[in-house]
Order: sequence, then structure tokens, then C-alpha cells
Amino acid sequence: MVARLAPAPLPTADAVEFVKFCYQRRKVGWPELYDEMCGVAGRGLFRGWGPDDLAAHGIGFSLFEMPALAALVTEIVTADRARARVGTAAAAASAG
Repeated sequence: MVARLAPAPLPTADAVEFVKFCYQRRKVGWPELYDEMCGVAGRGLFRGWGPDDLAAHGIGFSLFEMPALAALVTEIVTADRARARVGTAAAAASAG
């Protein structure tokens, strides 16, 4: 018999907001943002939620959940950086 892991819950909109909250606190990428997220969760700085609350929304900090969390973080950070580039280019175009 082979043991199978239960599928991780898909990240909710609240999970995305948690990652954005942490990213706004420290504009860094993976893995530095993982450290920030652990600190925020440990101190309940996002809506008072701890690791168990976040797990219910699809944010898991275990080794087995790390690939999914890294992918979510990369997606959010990449989108934010792309928006920032567009905003900078638009500001430069309107100034010149």
C-alpha cells in the first residue's frame, strides 16, 4: 500500500492577499519572501491569522507544500514587477 498525501487546498483570494501583504512589507522574491511570510504568520500580522488559519486558505509552510507556495509567490511577484515596469514606462512617456 502506498501512502498518498491529501491534495493541498487551492489558494483562496485571501491567500493571494496574504502574499501581497507580505510582498508589500518586503519587496523581495523567493526565498526571502518565504522568511517574511513565516514571520508574518508567526506573529499574526495579517488579519490576526496564524499558520493554521493560513493553511485553511491554501498557504502551507511545510516542505511538501513549498513548491505550490513558491509558484504562487512567483506568479504574484512577477505580476507586480510587470505592473511597476508599465507604470514607470508610462510616467516616463508622459514626462517626455
